[in-house]
Parts: sequence; C-alpha cells; structure tokens
Amino acid sequence: MSEEFGPTFITVTDEDGKELVLEFVDALEYNGTLYQAFFPAETEGEDEDDPDNGLVILKVIQENGEEMLSTLDSDEEVNAVYDLFMEDLFQDEEE
Repeated sequence: MSEEFGPTFITVTDEDGKELVLEFVDALEYNGTLYQAFFPAETEGEDEDDPDNGLVILKVIQENGEEMLSTLDSDEEVNAVYDLFMEDLFQDEEE
C-alpha cells in the first residue's frame, strides 16, 4: 500500500462498545485468509507503554457479500499470523 497520501486509519468498535482508532500497518495472506495489522492511533494523554497499545491483527471475512474485519479464532492462529507480520516488519527495517 502506498503511503503517498499518508497513513490509513479505521475506526472499529470492540465487544464493550468502545470505539478504537487504528492505523493500518500491513496485510498478508495465510492459509487462504487475508489478515491486516494495525497499531492503535496515538491520542493525547495515552500511555504508550500500555500493553493494549500493541499490534492489532484482524482477519478479513465475507459476510452477506461484504468484507468485514473479525478477531482471530484461536491462540494458534494469533501466534502464527503475528510471527509472519513480525518477520515482514523486521525484514523491511533491515533493508
């Protein structure tokens, strides 16, 4: 994705009804499913060392013909996809 026009932000609502603004980082396909990685957008007064401010990974699913973002189903899926994103992110830094 080109950053020519700046970062891409989305707003999602968590299971508690709280809105979160996320900044798109990267996307990849794993086992036939598209995953997208985001970082929470920084807001004033937010503690950047808060563990909830880490990488957020969501998968793209089809529901009623529309693409929607969903949480991952298992710890195994989270760990596998997280490792792939980390490989990609650190590989980009080394180049």
